[in-house]
Amino acid sequence: MASTGALLTLSLTNLKAEQPPNILLIFCDDLGYGDLGTFGHPTIRTPILDRMAAEGQKWTNFYAADSVCTPSRAGLLTGRLPIRSGMCSDVRRVLFPDSAGGLPADEITIAEMLKTAGYRTACIGKWHLGHLPQYLPRQHGFDYYFGIPYSNDMDKVRNLSVDEQMEPEPAFYNVPLIRNEEIIERPTEQHTLTQRYTHEAVEFITENKAHPWFVYLAHTMV
Repeated sequence: MASTGALLTLSLTNLKAEQPPNILLIFCDDLGYGDLGTFGHPTIRTPILDRMAAEGQKWTNFYAADSVCTPSRAGLLTGRLPIRSGMCSDVRRVLFPDSAGGLPADEITIAEMLKTAGYRTACIGKWHLGHLPQYLPRQHGFDYYFGIPYSNDMDKVRNLSVDEQMEPEPAFYNVPLIRNEEIIERPTEQHTLTQRYTHEAVEFITENKAHPWFVYLAHTMV
């Protein structure tokens, strides 16, 4: 992980001297190794991702910082082991709606480093590194944020019947949808959330096409 930070630092030095590339980082929730066509899934069709793999790089040996949400995202965005930032615990492995903590302000993220190279930055999708205002993406180097602060299956609506408690209906989860720091919808209409993430990403890219941009697109549902 430390080498990742060193390589990113060297890359940023080069970016200042050359035409900076635009960066779209897609992070999917619960995506298994074999869930893509390019890795041999017999029925799931992922033609665009398959084409990207064919025309770019396809890695067959890789590691995640952790197997669950919060620590894996902390590791991805900081390049450090999640335990270093307190984002890993054997008691509560991820942050919950009643959690008081989040990614510390002194952690340096990819977004913060890219901003020093003149990038416009956006976080679109699931954050899960602290839902309180001081921990949201715009406090960690992102110019724009649109998404949910934790998992879409957390924060049940109050006063549900026993049957409703057992029903995985998205409307029964009181998850907020946030733009920057403002809650714009609660509960989130999850049936259209994937499409809205994509729309927001395309809109941000279009509005910032005159500048190098970095979009961290963290899809909630796969």
